[in-house]
Amino acid sequence: MVKFAVIGTNKITDRFIEAAKFCRNFELTAVYSRTKKRALEYGSKYDVALAYDDLDELAASREVDAVYIASPNSFHAFQSIKMLKGKKHVLCEKTIASNKKELEQMLKVAKENGVILLEAMRSVFDPGFKAIENNLSKLGTIRRVTFQYCQYSSRYDNFKKGIIENAFNPIFSNGALMDIGVYCVHPLVKLFGMPKSIYANSVILENGVEGAGTIMVNYGNMQGELLYSKITNSKLPSQIQGEKGCMIIKEIPDTREITIIYNNGKEEHININKYDNNMYYEVEELIRLIQTKENADVYNKCSLMELSIMDEARRKMGIKFPADV
Repeated sequence: MVKFAVIGTNKITDRFIEAAKFCRNFELTAVYSRTKKRALEYGSKYDVALAYDDLDELAASREVDAVYIASPNSFHAFQSIKMLKGKKHVLCEKTIASNKKELEQMLKVAKENGVILLEAMRSVFDPGFKAIENNLSKLGTIRRVTFQYCQYSSRYDNFKKGIIENAFNPIFSNGALMDIGVYCVHPLVKLFGMPKSIYANSVILENGVEGAGTIMVNYGNMQGELLYSKITNSKLPSQIQGEKGCMIIKEIPDTREITIIYNNGKEEHININKYDNNMYYEVEELIRLIQTKENADVYNKCSLMELSIMDEARRKMGIKFPADV
């Protein structure tokens, strides 16, 4: 049994716990929040009595093996490093760090302490992504990739009223790219590696936060375009174009349906059966790595490439976070 604590008492933490409870070797034992009162209140929803408002105490706890971190992006490196130094395994929400430099520091500490650091990039752990990988060869030589995730945020309504929440505050290393664009970047590098060149532009809102953006990449023999937004919706699917056919992917963050349309007009429909809450698969994989004492290098390599692209894209878009200084 792997005993978990959670840092963050928000909706995403609720979804994490709802998914993790289906994992046989998961046990929620502790909650951290900035106040003990809030930690106790949140813990009571899940019959968890162990509450912390001090990160050092949590890191030193003998009742905790692993920590799920769901705080704002700007806190990820500091909090992860605290937990890693306490020899706690860490599953850190996307985007795992504000920039590549932070992630490199986090990985160094994880290695020094013999524990696992893993980005909670739910989409690439689940059967939907595996179906993409397994059927990719049917397309022949890949020439173009278009991944998109555009989802109008309810928090944008508050933003327009002058209420700036974390999701629209660059102080917290946030914005459209860090919040949802990452769901396009990470699958790209996991499937195709690091591109040769990167171009990017974005829509910058009044307070300097990015509301939407486009990243163009070039692999020499293949092009890629990543489209993402927190201020508009899109009804178009993602797709991968090959010389033998095109793969249509419905919802790249949570793929449940794939259609391959071959050049001769034949269609192949691939349905994916999986848990409704696909956060289940990231928890299962972390637990497996812990119990088998394997490392997470193959996953961390993708997170490093992800942040390399995002750092360069932000540089070209003129987006800087306090964490970059």
